[in-house]
Amino acid sequence: MIRNTLVALAGALGATAALAQSPVEPVRFNQVDLQAEVAREVQNDLMNASLYVDASDPSAAKIADQLNRVSAEALRTAGEFKAVKTRSGYTQTFPVYDRANKLTGWRGRTEIRLESKDVQAMAALIGKLQSTMQLGGVSFTVSPELRRQTENELITDAVAAFRGRADIATKAIGGKSYKIRRIGLNTGGFAPGPRPMMTTRAMAPQGAEVAPPTFEAGTSMVQVLASGTVEVE
Repeated sequence: MIRNTLVALAGALGATAALAQSPVEPVRFNQVDLQAEVAREVQNDLMNASLYVDASDPSAAKIADQLNRVSAEALRTAGEFKAVKTRSGYTQTFPVYDRANKLTGWRGRTEIRLESKDVQAMAALIGKLQSTMQLGGVSFTVSPELRRQTENELITDAVAAFRGRADIATKAIGGKSYKIRRIGLNTGGFAPGPRPMMTTRAMAPQGAEVAPPTFEAGTSMVQVLASGTVEVE
């Protein structure tokens, strides 16, 4: 009986010693969640455009032949502009029916897509292609390389802005100093600026020479957000 009591007492003392040696997480007070955002207006340096051609004919084969010829010629012309990346877009042929659900013919469309940082080369190429194709759309954006470079530069500003807000919060609740417990950086912020301007002349007859359009790339906002928690002391 005495031996069992001694064993139990030794086990209790051992458990108490282990608890005393284990680190105890201190109770934290006055934790404040904050966030700060910084942004920079950046010149768009990447241009994208799409051009297409439509065709109608009673014969689906003739439509396919016409679309294939125009597309092949457009890609050949685009290949002369080394600064422009070119790829085929979607191609579609579909039947046309009248009100009696009778097949009356076929329609088709084919598209090519262009991408470049050289706006002048893109404008010149688009002008050439518009003799046989229609301009479907133009967009400008910040290239991935420039966006990453800008975000890296903005990280320092975002952290400084976060610290500035931490100083304000510390004074607001009567603290003397603060420690950053956690901080996260979101570099995915991106907001397009004003829509780019484009001016063109009146549409020329099929196959006629078309003057190159004039483009203004515009700007976009690159943003970095810093958010986290500080402990005010």
